[in-house]
Amino acid sequence: MSGRPRLALALGDPHGIGPEIALKALARLSPLDRACITVFGPRAVLVQAAAVCGLEALVPQLRHVEAGTLERPAQFGQVHPAAGASTVQSATAALQACRRGEVDAVIACPHHETAIHEAGIAFSGYPSLVARVCGMEEDEVFLMLVGAGLRIVHVTLHESVRRAIGRISAGLVQRAAWAGVRACARMGVDRPSVALFGINPHASEGGLFGPEDEQIVVPAALALRQAGVQVEGPYGADMVLSQRRHDLYVAMFHDQGHIPIKLLAPNAASALSIGADVLLSSVGHGSAMDIAGRGVADPAALSRTIALLSGVTSTEP
Repeated sequence: MSGRPRLALALGDPHGIGPEIALKALARLSPLDRACITVFGPRAVLVQAAAVCGLEALVPQLRHVEAGTLERPAQFGQVHPAAGASTVQSATAALQACRRGEVDAVIACPHHETAIHEAGIAFSGYPSLVARVCGMEEDEVFLMLVGAGLRIVHVTLHESVRRAIGRISAGLVQRAAWAGVRACARMGVDRPSVALFGINPHASEGGLFGPEDEQIVVPAALALRQAGVQVEGPYGADMVLSQRRHDLYVAMFHDQGHIPIKLLAPNAASALSIGADVLLSSVGHGSAMDIAGRGVADPAALSRTIALLSGVTSTEP
């Protein structure tokens, strides 16, 4: 792929800060770069958000696809099923455009899971939506957080720790690691060094804290090494992260990967859904209902995500 990549930008929850940070991030781009981005979402919400942050003149300049239209004006800061449905509809339209080859990658502004669930839509984060649109199983698409020099892919995500432990298998760990390796290649790291986190503290301390690491993560590491991946572990997550000597880390649970990224890159990380034939990235923060509609939301994470996707999509996997 050559030249400037074509990006779709879905507005996320229209009652949250998504429309505002989208406009602010787009306003920071040159007209040429902005012309490569198509906004997917309700135009009426863009107009509302533009009035809040003083960017009314920008809206007519944007490439726009109407998707996820609301029947009434957005109620910024309110959790509402109609907003949840709009979130999924606009992201789905963007993903479908990517699958048709109309855009090269998708960026989605923050969603609100309660609003989506109140709309009666099964949803456990953008990776699950990517899987559904692409006709894949949910455990074939993974979340990778990028920020503060770290890349962390998650084997499990939005589920209870009890359920996650029951689902983690050597095969699932391998699939997550491979998805991360391929994503790293798109970022210019062709043979990343990979560290697997342990399931239990201290990676089970030789079986002292349970058999799971020996039974699950060790065989996964062996299979990955035999396939040519430069992988080490399982290691205690705290120890191996403190060393910062690997290109990619594989976390077993949501908090193992989210806490270090959000400590080191608060409101500044990108969240990539990897493993499918389309690439979607969101941001590492939520829809911030408490400040939505006030014009004070910081678009820094979205700007970084746009920059990241612009680089990622310029290189074939």
